[in-house]
Amino acid sequence: MLRFFTFLFVFASCATLYAQPAGKFTISGYMKDAANGEALIGATVYITETGTGGITNEYGFYSITLPPANYTLHYSYVGYASVTKTITLSKSERFDIELSADDQQLQEVIIQADIEQANVQNLEMSTNKLDISTIKKVPSFLGEADLLRSLQLLPGVSTVGEGAAGFNVRGGSVGQNLILLDEAPVYNSSHLLGFFSVFNPDAVKDTKLYKGGIPSRYGGRLSSLLDVRMKEGNSKKFEATGGIGSIFSRLAIEAPIVKDKASFIVAVRRSYIDVLARPFVPLLKNGGALNFYDITLKTNYNINPKNRIYLSGYFGRDNFFFERNQGFSWGNATATLRWNHIFNDRLFSNFTAVYSNYDYKLQFGRNDNDSFKWNSQISNYIFKPQFTYFINSNNELNFGGEAIFYTFEPANAVGVSNGAPTDVSIPKKNNLETALYISNSQKISPKLSIDYGLRYSLFNYFGPDSVYTYSNETPGTRRLPIASRYYKSGEVIATYGNWEPRVSFKLQTSPTSSVKGSYNRMVQYLHLISNTTASNPLDVWNPSTNNVKPQIGDQLTVGWFKDLGASRMYELSFEAYYRKTQNQLDYIDGADLLINRYLEGDLLSGEGRAYGLESYFQKKTGRLTGWVAYTLSRTELKVDGINSGNWYPTRFNQTHNLKIAAFYEINKRWSFSANFIYTSGTPTTFPTSRFVSQGILVPYNAEDTRNNVNLPAYHRLDISFQLNGKKLKRNGKERKNTDYWVFGLYNVYARQNPFSIYFSQNNDQRVPQGQPISSQATQLAIIGTIVPSVSYNFKF
Repeated sequence: MLRFFTFLFVFASCATLYAQPAGKFTISGYMKDAANGEALIGATVYITETGTGGITNEYGFYSITLPPANYTLHYSYVGYASVTKTITLSKSERFDIELSADDQQLQEVIIQADIEQANVQNLEMSTNKLDISTIKKVPSFLGEADLLRSLQLLPGVSTVGEGAAGFNVRGGSVGQNLILLDEAPVYNSSHLLGFFSVFNPDAVKDTKLYKGGIPSRYGGRLSSLLDVRMKEGNSKKFEATGGIGSIFSRLAIEAPIVKDKASFIVAVRRSYIDVLARPFVPLLKNGGALNFYDITLKTNYNINPKNRIYLSGYFGRDNFFFERNQGFSWGNATATLRWNHIFNDRLFSNFTAVYSNYDYKLQFGRNDNDSFKWNSQISNYIFKPQFTYFINSNNELNFGGEAIFYTFEPANAVGVSNGAPTDVSIPKKNNLETALYISNSQKISPKLSIDYGLRYSLFNYFGPDSVYTYSNETPGTRRLPIASRYYKSGEVIATYGNWEPRVSFKLQTSPTSSVKGSYNRMVQYLHLISNTTASNPLDVWNPSTNNVKPQIGDQLTVGWFKDLGASRMYELSFEAYYRKTQNQLDYIDGADLLINRYLEGDLLSGEGRAYGLESYFQKKTGRLTGWVAYTLSRTELKVDGINSGNWYPTRFNQTHNLKIAAFYEINKRWSFSANFIYTSGTPTTFPTSRFVSQGILVPYNAEDTRNNVNLPAYHRLDISFQLNGKKLKRNGKERKNTDYWVFGLYNVYARQNPFSIYFSQNNDQRVPQGQPISSQATQLAIIGTIVPSVSYNFKF
């Protein structure tokens, strides 16, 4: 890996020397928001004379190489007024452009299409980019704008129910999504057991979800990539944004440190359920806590036209304590340091160093003589050099590498009984994952474009650790350790290497329609160990080992994209996908997943498949905007030892998934939003028989089936009204600050959606001999009533 990093720098140096093809010159620069200096990601530069152009990268940089001539350049971005510039190109030049927001467009645009008709003309497919203005309009639980809940309104994205942490993409599990906050991985993306996400909307600039066609510079998860980019901070003037809601309040402050050169943003949130309830709830009076908080911050400094540095961080935590010494908590902490360096007008680079940590703590007991404390965590140290070389107007080369050092601490646990401690901790695991990648985005003709790339990943599992060899038992039963071996610090216990090819294409069939396709292989070396209905904070992350192989997924996608209407105000698309996966984990009946040194003996491995059709229709402009998304899909596993070795649906399989989102501008001050969700019930395992022992009814599964019944369908309607504050003072002058109220109703018709169903014996557990025993099924709904909300939001 060190040799490869050396090669990258040598290659970059050579590219610097050979920077310009003969007879051609380069136009390059940054595109920014004129109001706050924020970089515009995915903004467009279009050249009238050639009919070609370019798109800015994640840092707002663009580069286009052309022969000398007179050109008309059009700079544009959705929601902003475009800028036109006429030039005579006789040498390489840099143009940094600032665009001003177009208020009318901001009201109309719902989901950003990176350029006009992006769904038709862009090479990308299976991606969604949801802008913050839309996220803030979507009706949400308790009136608080939430990024993850908004994403769940898009095709191919789902969840197993209310109160479920994370999200599922195209049949993948929660642990198969790579979630990046300013390039730092986030291992638990939820607050309050899944009702809110860890992302403060006041600090988020850009959100992009990849469901397929994932670029070769990303790896490590099978299903999807969620790339969340934070604001850099207003470099023009002081700005404060915040809100006061039913459950928590938030405040974000951003300002220049040196105008147009350095800036910062700090955003904080804190819930206050426990503060309001403490006078009425005795448990909270004795040191109990029921809250979450997070802090998001970022600063940047523009050293000179070719160098810029960014430093960002996040710290958040949830606390659920029933009294001072009993309860649990969990939280994420990240830090990202980035350096953008422009070697020349065609070679852009970014160097990133990341720290990420996720931990949880569980403790109970009345005093130190009788107690139990359990801590677990996963931490990463990451270094990523990335380069983009703009070869010419038809080729863009991306190459780089990545090194991730993992430390897994499954359990640091100590129990104390009558003052005698018992240590049941599980040793730490150390791992190193490295990767190299290269890709080229090529325009072969005006109608055909392709992107092809290759990634190679290498994973090493190191000592110190004791590893076990397990017996070969009947499939589906617990395997017992029969031998062990101790490895010293630094010794390699297991190594895995995998090639990960990526390719995608776009065929422009007409000015308003195109056909796209993609194939990608993804490899995941981490495993989220969980057999609960929904992911929860106490789930354990485990690396691939000598006994647990890495997950491998191959996905093939094809789609048709069409713009409709005279002004192309409607968008229609269909995408069909098929993913085959290897080394998927499931568990024996009665598996012991927590604080188990011999956990691998309870794990089973098999193959998986997920396939489906996603349809999406959107109205992009006008007073009434919105979209309809429908997904027909199936997700299954086949594991020796489960369901007699036959295919069975996963816990998060949903055959039908319908989402409708609508936004209506009533007038300049009032707007209305609504969303409706209908999904098939998720699978669960019901007993197929029962027996009676000493008067107690015991249900059991006699047929060894898994997920043999579907829960009832889930459906819900949410609505909200937004009232914008007046723009003018009484004296007719314009107000400097803006504000608005949000009034919402969640679960309008009080649907009691089932989260799970469990069985129990009626009345007493014991009944007289010979009398029949009756049982009952109980349906559990997390939210079974209408939830009203009101929130006040401001900006000045």
